[in-house]
Order: sequence, then C-alpha cells, then structure tokens
Amino acid sequence: MGIGTSIFLIAVGAILTFALNASVGGIDLDVVGWILMAAGVLGLIMTTLVRGRRRQVVTTDAEQPVEYRRVEERRDVAPPM
Repeated sequence: MGIGTSIFLIAVGAILTFALNASVGGIDLDVVGWILMAAGVLGLIMTTLVRGRRRQVVTTDAEQPVEYRRVEERRDVAPPM
C-alpha cells in the first residue's frame, strides 16, 4: 500500500465517521470509518518503514584498490561526416 492509498483510506474513514449521519441497514458507518482510518494509518506506517529501509547508505572499505582503465585516443581515424 502506498502513501497515496493510505491517505485516501484515512480521508474516506474520516468522512464516514465524522461527516455522515446516514444509517445503512445492519452496517454501522462509524465503525467502518474507524476501521478504514486504522487501516490507512497502519499502511502509512508500514510504507514509511519499508521505504526507510530501502534508503540505507552502504559504505565501502576505503582500503580497497580502485580499478584504473587506460583510455587511448586514436588519431588515424577520420572524423564522422
């Protein structure tokens, strides 16, 4: 679940919980709203944790040899036209 989906679930849950006074037979919209907001917050936390792990910096040992490559320029070839 991405950040956008999490924010969407939080917004829809808040609308169902705080803005609507409608009743649907057998379904409590306040409970559905709270569940959606909880799922959105949980998704937001999980997305943040996963992306935080992905951005860890990898350091290398400074004593490792660096590979050098020799580059030669050829002057006997005519330039492209």
